[in-house]
This record gives sequence, C-alpha cells and structure tokens, in this order.
Amino acid sequence: MTTTTAAPPWRSQEYLLHLTGTVISTLGTAAAPVALAFAILDAGGSGSALGLVTAAGTAPAVLFFLLGGVVADRLPRHLVMVGAGLVSALAQALFAVVVFTHTVHVWELAVFAAMNGLAMAFYMPAAEGLLMRAVGAEWASTAFAIFRTALTGAQVIGAACGGLLVDAVGPGWVLVIDAASFAVAAALRAFIRVQGNLRPRSSLLAELREGWTEFTRHRWLWRMVIQFAVVNTLSVGAFGVLGAIATDRAHGGAQAWGLILACDAAGMVLGGLLMLRFRPRRLLVAAILGLTLTALPLAGLAAPVPLLLVCLCALLGGIGVELFGVTWMTALRQEIPADKFSRVAAYETIGAFGLTPLGAALAGPIADHLGVTTTLWLGSAVILAAGMYVLSTSDVRRLRRTQ
Repeated sequence: MTTTTAAPPWRSQEYLLHLTGTVISTLGTAAAPVALAFAILDAGGSGSALGLVTAAGTAPAVLFFLLGGVVADRLPRHLVMVGAGLVSALAQALFAVVVFTHTVHVWELAVFAAMNGLAMAFYMPAAEGLLMRAVGAEWASTAFAIFRTALTGAQVIGAACGGLLVDAVGPGWVLVIDAASFAVAAALRAFIRVQGNLRPRSSLLAELREGWTEFTRHRWLWRMVIQFAVVNTLSVGAFGVLGAIATDRAHGGAQAWGLILACDAAGMVLGGLLMLRFRPRRLLVAAILGLTLTALPLAGLAAPVPLLLVCLCALLGGIGVELFGVTWMTALRQEIPADKFSRVAAYETIGAFGLTPLGAALAGPIADHLGVTTTLWLGSAVILAAGMYVLSTSDVRRLRRTQ
C-alpha cells in the first residue's frame, strides 16, 4: 500500500512526483490528437480512417479496464504507471517513425493506438488509486483541487500548442514530444516511495467479484455513476457534436464555437481554484449540483440568446465539472477501502464512460429527426432529471465530509 501523510500535499514527495508527471504527460497527450489527425490527412487518409484509429485506441481501454483495476490493487501502483507510461512512449515513438518515413498505413496506426489504449486501461485505475493515497484525508479536497486545476491547465495549453507545433514543425515531431513526455513522467514516478509488501491474492475472478461487491454495496456510488454516465454521454453527443452546428447557425461559425469552448475550459480552471477554498459538508449533494450545471451550456445553445450569455453558460458548466470532480474524489477517498480502490475505480470508469461513444454516434441521427434545438433542450432536461433522480436517494443526501 502507498504512503499516507498528515502533511499538506505540497510537502508530499509522492503527491508532487505524481502531479508533475501527470502535467508533463498531459501536455504531450493533449497535443497528440492534432498530430494524429493531420498525419492521417496529410497522407491522404479520410475521416473514416481517423475514426478507425480513434476507435482502435478506445476499445482496448474499455475491454481491459477491469483487469487494470485488479493489477493496480495487486502491485505497487506507481510501478504499474511506469510500465504503462513506457508502453505509451514506445507506441508514440513508433508512430513518429512511421510519419517521418512517409509510410503511413492505417493498420499500423491502429496498432499503435491500441497499444496506447491498452496502456491506458492499466494506467487510469493505478493513477486514481495512487492519487487517493498520496495525501491524508484532511487534505484530500485541497490536493484534488490542485491536481485537477493543473491537469485542466495542461490540457488547454497542450491542445493549443499542438496546433501551433503541427503547423511549425509537422506532426512527426509533436509525436516525438508526446513520446518523450510519457518517458519523463514514467522516470519521475519510478522515484515514488511505497511502504508495505505485496500480499498473496486470490484468483482474478474472485478479485473482480470483490471489487464488484464493493462497488454495488454503496447505493450512493452506483447511482452517482448513472448520473455521471448520462452527463458524459450527452456532453460528448449533444454538446460536443451538436454544439458546433448550433453555434454555426446562430452565432456565426468557428470563431464563436472556439470562444464557447475556451469559456468552458476557463470555467474548469476557475472551478478548480474555487475548490481550493470551498469545502461543502454534503459532498454528494455538491457533486450533483456540479453535474447539473453542465445542463446550462446545452440550454444556452438551444435558446435564442446572445453569444455572451452562451459563453457564461459554458463558463458555469466548466465550474460545475470541477465542483463535481473534487467533491466526488473526496467522497471516494473517504468511503472506499484503499486495497479495493483501483477495482472500484475501474467499474466506475466503465459505467461513467461506456456509453459515451453511443452518445456521439446517436446525436446526429436524433438531431436529424427532432431538430438540433429540440435535441439540445432534451439533453438539458435529461441531465436535470438524472440529477433529481440521484438526489432522491437518502444515502446520497446523508453522506457528509468527515474531515
């Protein structure tokens, strides 16, 4: 098991190494999709080819999340992350070699994407488990707020720099930078110190059952995951897919859509900063409120309101994402046993994100049938209804912060 500490997070070597490694790798990862897209398009590939490569990266992550959770609860989590990071570094380096040699084939890129997806299946449960145990419970909210703010900032900066670097030096060098970021992050995490010895474990199926039992015995947990799944599905589908269409029709195109997305990202950064000071006693009630705020951008795009008001809705939606994220992570840190956390996190991730591709796929057909505006209003209403459903659970309303 990992070290816990009563000291502030900025005095925890484990936390700082994890945070620094995450920021570095995220800067590269956020830039990589831009390089991926233009590497395929520059080689004469189509949107279908890009979709195939993207799907090849997603499928292994979904298929192996549960195994990743078991492994992360069995082995030192920082070493699992080191191994996953090195696999991702290798995949991106091979991708760069293919781009530099001008021999881009979709099947090769799909293999490299699958390597990344497989690494992510082991990385994510281990990363969540390590973060949860890196700080004491009394500093959990502050540590999570710092972590999420730094992560969001790295995503925004990495995505912006990705576009500039692809134009300046080409997609191959951006992929080299991404590979290097994974390698540096893995090297940093190798220095994380862990206390305790590995214990004998039971069979894989027994451990999966143990994780499932822990997941389902908390009624507040699986009901919150239902709401989380609804929001993720609609955010990718209704907002991510239809938002650009609605903006183009009502506010003049790409520049306005970019401004809305920038306000959404700024809201997440602002929300992280606010959560450094805001410590709600009713953790899950605050989390539900945060997720419910994500209905505002959909309503703003659907309603005939000025662009400034839509941007305000996007800003509040971003704040809501961080309000949810920090309070949710605090509740998990408080309620889930450390030795089962990564398995529970794996079930949570599959439940929360498993329907996201379906939302993206169905958004267009539904909008074709009902209209973009009606679909956006419907998405906003469903998010609100999901929040009310979860809030009706007494376990959700009663769970309070203990420290």
